[in-house]
Amino acid sequence: MRIATWNVNGIRARLEFVLHWLDARRPDLVGLQELKVTDEQFPYAEIEAAGYQSAVLGQKGWNGVAVLSRDGVEVTQSGLAGQEELGSRLLTARLGELSFTTIYAPNGKSVDHDDYERKLAWFDALAGHLDGRTGGAEQAVVCGDFNVVPAPLDSWDEQRLHGSVFHTDEERARIHRLYDMGLEDLFRKLEPESRTFSWWDYRGGAFHRNQGLRIDYLLATGNVAARVCSVETDRDYRKKKDGMTASDHAPVIAELTAPS
Repeated sequence: MRIATWNVNGIRARLEFVLHWLDARRPDLVGLQELKVTDEQFPYAEIEAAGYQSAVLGQKGWNGVAVLSRDGVEVTQSGLAGQEELGSRLLTARLGELSFTTIYAPNGKSVDHDDYERKLAWFDALAGHLDGRTGGAEQAVVCGDFNVVPAPLDSWDEQRLHGSVFHTDEERARIHRLYDMGLEDLFRKLEPESRTFSWWDYRGGAFHRNQGLRIDYLLATGNVAARVCSVETDRDYRKKKDGMTASDHAPVIAELTAPS
């Protein structure tokens, strides 16, 4: 099974690019973030023509998440309870025994902005929501744009950026809480020392200079993580293709072996 996560930075602006990627990579299950469309505006027909069923939690102009599956989508959770004011940021679907959640965490703006405290509260609500769902025999994946650099290795300039938004001890503590709940970072499981990023600013030639951050990841329960055989950040789809402009995020893709 091939699973993936991708912040597309606007599904309408990026539709042809996403369809190109789906055809080239053929993932089985995908979490999308930052759709910037309502449910009604989502391109269901085009995605279905590409071989995928869609579950969508949209929002006009902002946020929005979706799950694409080649084998149907059964939604089990739409939205994060108590955090509705921060928009459409969580969607869970079930595929057989696997629970698959896509999230788009709040940005936080800056450490002295009110949105930073709201971001921390959102992560606390996420942990509360996941508590009891990531242990035992439950097979689960939580993926998305976490808007947190989980460790110094995941930043292009930790020394300069430490303490700023995405790089604070408080944000990282929220990610480590998810680890403590039994979720493993699939990329770090296979690439413990790799300095690889998933987001690069459009400005200043950041992508070509590799001045990026790793803020998009696939987390999974131990019984799923044990099946991972490869993980990659799909840098090729951060580049323009045939005149189409890429998102500022690259997809992250993992291959899982069949359950034993």
